[in-house]
Amino acid sequence: MNSVEQKLLEKIADIHKIPSGAFNLRKNGISEMRNSTKDIEIIPKKNKSGIDIIVKPNVKNKSVHIPVIITVGGLQDLVYNDFYIGHDSDVVIVAGCGIHNKTCKRSEHNGIHTFHIEENAKVKYIEKHVGEGNGSGDKILNPVTKIIMKKNSYMEMETLQLEGVTSTIRKTYAKLYDEATLHIQENILTTYNQKAKTIFKVDLIGQNSSVEVVSHSVAKDNSFQEFKSDIIGKNKCFGHVECDGIILDNARIISTPMIDALNNDASLVHEAAIGKIAGDELIKLMTLGLTKEEAENTIIQGFLLG
Repeated sequence: MNSVEQKLLEKIADIHKIPSGAFNLRKNGISEMRNSTKDIEIIPKKNKSGIDIIVKPNVKNKSVHIPVIITVGGLQDLVYNDFYIGHDSDVVIVAGCGIHNKTCKRSEHNGIHTFHIEENAKVKYIEKHVGEGNGSGDKILNPVTKIIMKKNSYMEMETLQLEGVTSTIRKTYAKLYDEATLHIQENILTTYNQKAKTIFKVDLIGQNSSVEVVSHSVAKDNSFQEFKSDIIGKNKCFGHVECDGIILDNARIISTPMIDALNNDASLVHEAAIGKIAGDELIKLMTLGLTKEEAENTIIQGFLLG
């Protein structure tokens, strides 16, 4: 790999060298490298572009990396990945896509990921998106995540979109059965004229199922973001949605959280807050010697990255 590709991998998957475990690297629309283990098998699909990631039952403390990088202009990539997480397993999945486009042609990656999570299984899913390159061509990322969680399963989903993605529509759909728990943390930064739209729809089907969706977004310059969530409680369950946004310059954020209790024992909560950076926070940092821009960036980084 050249230096551009290596830096992209570091940004989206914290990879400094090829991992020794289960691994699949997709580069410019082609699966470039792949490795399976006795615990996690990666199989290419026969009838369409993509892979099946099969985690066997009772597998503990293992990880799989499936990054995607694009370094050319004019590529429109579509991939279907299915994850089969075996009963009573506990794994970390590191995905993400980085686009480096220095051309005037647009580059686009659309990833459709479906998770089939068996009883008592635990998954931590990390997805980072990055756009870079000084060309005028768009860098577009449209991920779709579908999640089916069986009894007493657990999933933690962390998504981070850093500066540089021209346009994105992010869709997440989930169905939770008895005792299933889903935690989602979304962090998005847009600048210039970039656009980002996120859609969450979660069906709390099973008894004592629960979901928490937390979205932190920062919009700068003339960028635009839209957040929509729809949590449907069909049983005794708990759902919480929190959307916090910071706007700077002429940017705009729209937040539309919806909750629908179809059962008397469903407990659903939504919160939304959008505003500018508090003046006293800026002043405090500027008294330490930071410029206004440096102080703003410090607050933004803390807000997005914790």
